[in-house]
Amino acid sequence: MQTLYVLASMELGEQEVNKKSGSHILDDKLNRSLDLFIISILYTLRIAQYAETDAIQRSSKYLPTEEDKHVNIKIAANEFVMQVLNDKVFQERVKNAHLGQYIDAEWVKKLHQQLSKTPEYKQYTESSSNGAREEKDIIRFIWEKEILGNEELQDHFTEELPGWEDDKEMIVMLMSNFFNSNAKVSFTNLISAEKREYAHALLHTVMEKGDYCMEMINPKLKNWDTDRVALIDLFLLRMGVCEFLYFPTIPTKVTINEYIEIAKLYSTPQSGQFINGVLDNILKDLEKENLVRKQERNRKP
Repeated sequence: MQTLYVLASMELGEQEVNKKSGSHILDDKLNRSLDLFIISILYTLRIAQYAETDAIQRSSKYLPTEEDKHVNIKIAANEFVMQVLNDKVFQERVKNAHLGQYIDAEWVKKLHQQLSKTPEYKQYTESSSNGAREEKDIIRFIWEKEILGNEELQDHFTEELPGWEDDKEMIVMLMSNFFNSNAKVSFTNLISAEKREYAHALLHTVMEKGDYCMEMINPKLKNWDTDRVALIDLFLLRMGVCEFLYFPTIPTKVTINEYIEIAKLYSTPQSGQFINGVLDNILKDLEKENLVRKQERNRKP
């Protein structure tokens, strides 16, 4: 949807708007979303690592207190933190995409100071028997409570991280998977090869069949002012019709429900109801003409 919107806003001629340009924009979007995921991880780890910097600064005071001399830096060597930081693919992604520039040192310091005052942090540092679960849980706590739970920081992300506002919901989901998964997380691909292939196939189909889809959509807009229909809604309708007709493994109910939710998130307050009504009407017509042929998806063993 976002790729189609970008293509439309570029005001290119039909000759220029081709599969190659669409694929390039889509891949660039996926890569930027992956960068946001990596930045979210990096922010979380840097807050944990700041314990060492804090300890050095406090012990270097002109008149340090006993507390300043014995700052607990246990979290800086957290097992989960070390595992991620030592991942060569993670290191290369951070270096090659210059992602360190997006980490604000003042925010890292501020959030670590807030973290050090929490009961969860005190419990972690005082425990002598932290296992792998506890090591991961305190890092998850930093992400969920100190980063996601800080509205001022979220505003900062919206201003400083390109695409954050659009991708935040997805990044939250990816971070949840990151902490829940026992398998090795890929830092090279945001989505699986199968999903990437589907994304490109849907994009190309909508680009190729756009006019044909609009022939089915336009009659359903008779009760709506076509000029006032949001451009994003029209893209979602075209995508939905293409899934009905050309993607046999996607159930029609799933298509309608997904595009309702996307419309609610990205378009107008009335868009969810609008998308639901139009797609439902189009589906009924297609089913009467026996044009919708769905099949069971073959799942990999």
